[in-house]
Amino acid sequence: MTDTLRPVEQALPDAAPTASGSPQKLKRSIGIVGGTLLTLSCVTPASTLFVVVPDLFSSLGTATALTIAIGSLLCIAVAFCYSELGTLIPSAGGEYAMVSTMAGRLAGWLVFVLSLLVVMIVPPVIAMGTADYLAPIVHLNPSMAGAGVMLLATLAGLLDLRANAWITGVFLVLEVIAAAVVAVLGFTHSQRGLGSLTSMQVAGSGGHTDTVTAMLVVSGLAIALFITQGFSTAVYLSEELENPRRNVARTVLATLAISTVIILVPVVAITMGASDLSTLTGGDISSMVTAWSNSAVGTFVSLCVALAIINAGIVMVIQNSRVLFASARDKAWPEPINQSLSRLGRFGSPWVATLLVGVPGALLCFVNLDTLYGVTGVSVTAMYLLVAVAALLARRGQHRHTPAWRMPLWPAMPVLLIAVLAYILSQQEMTYLVWTGGITAVATLYWAFYLRPRRETRWLVSIPEDVQA
Repeated sequence: MTDTLRPVEQALPDAAPTASGSPQKLKRSIGIVGGTLLTLSCVTPASTLFVVVPDLFSSLGTATALTIAIGSLLCIAVAFCYSELGTLIPSAGGEYAMVSTMAGRLAGWLVFVLSLLVVMIVPPVIAMGTADYLAPIVHLNPSMAGAGVMLLATLAGLLDLRANAWITGVFLVLEVIAAAVVAVLGFTHSQRGLGSLTSMQVAGSGGHTDTVTAMLVVSGLAIALFITQGFSTAVYLSEELENPRRNVARTVLATLAISTVIILVPVVAITMGASDLSTLTGGDISSMVTAWSNSAVGTFVSLCVALAIINAGIVMVIQNSRVLFASARDKAWPEPINQSLSRLGRFGSPWVATLLVGVPGALLCFVNLDTLYGVTGVSVTAMYLLVAVAALLARRGQHRHTPAWRMPLWPAMPVLLIAVLAYILSQQEMTYLVWTGGITAVATLYWAFYLRPRRETRWLVSIPEDVQA
């Protein structure tokens, strides 16, 4: 059975109109297994564990596992919102297509800008960790190594999506093995009990022990949300998933569950197995693995992580190019740019959009890492907040009767999520709020002076018509 799914213009005065004509469509070529492999690879559990989590250890110490656990619980509510909206609006535009349809074109545009920040920043953040884990073999400059990974991922992103699903699947097995080795070694060399997970301690200056406050945990939740953020890739791939109304929700929820286990269990093991609080706060997981075993095991784990980072780069470039492709198809830019970004190559991939994601990503590898982390955390949190608002509006009018996966505990779930995410945003560093807010303000000006006056020909959010029930 084939149903037609379109935005409802009557739902809101400024709702997104449907693009006229027949926009180019991506090919439905992957099932739930391939989609889950690609989505899980975008979460990139092992590279997140080895690249992002050490920063949390440095600021949160023994409270790191607790913070990630709270973030994962919040992500369940976020995943429910993505699952419902993704089956209502299965578009490569992801968040912006969903929010434009439910909450209006300006809200959708702001979500697009936030998602563009995330998709441009996250790959180089992960890629720059490659040098640390290739160190047992060769010493490289982190920025140069990260740029090389981004360019390699760009070349892979130009290939057929089905081929990439298998490539990333093989790499994913290796990174899960690496995470499992860390977990086993940490648990078998435990220095402290489960009570340490709530001891709220971090090594301070001068050998002193500092207490991790509740406010520090709340502040760290922005990064904790970022740690499992990649489950949203299933929504970006919804135009290429077979039977999207069934498989999008399954892929989102399964990916969140699997990635949480792969990340959280080793974090618990590291917290319990670190020789002392100073070692834990230092966050050098490779050195801990070597101390628990030997240099050969440490080298094996490091190489698995390096492959995981390359894997993450490939999947993120695939996902992010789809965002740019969809924005061009939906007329977000002047016409020459729209025509270029919407071009499909011989393998069915949007090749110009892929290059515009990968090459700037390589250049971002030379930007300060702390700034990239901070802006990403704020952008992810703000994006989730707007998605939750869209989920709160997802059962009005015609959408109330559209066949789709429906979240439990609606509307309480999105309402609670909006309140919590707003509070988390209020606790972030002002510098990162200003950076993100400034970029959003510039985007709003582009909306006001270019997109809105051309509302009949620009930012026409289109939804594919060949959605299978």
